[in-house]
Amino acid sequence: MANQTKENIDFKEAMVAYFKSVKLEWGKITWPGKQDIIRETILVIIITAVFTVGVLAVDTIFNALFKGLGLIP
Repeated sequence: MANQTKENIDFKEAMVAYFKSVKLEWGKITWPGKQDIIRETILVIIITAVFTVGVLAVDTIFNALFKGLGLIP
């Protein structure tokens, strides 16, 4: 260890301090419960389905409109 420079020692100390602070902050996290995750996942699926149907409806309307105007074959 006689070959270590001051930069190497400072870097190691900084990394140790960083990971200690990460560990400290990790303990402050409040994780959602299982029921919250299930409820929010279902909500995301429903919202995605509604937007998908909406985009399909708008696409169908514009497709029919453009065909009626003769803009697309």
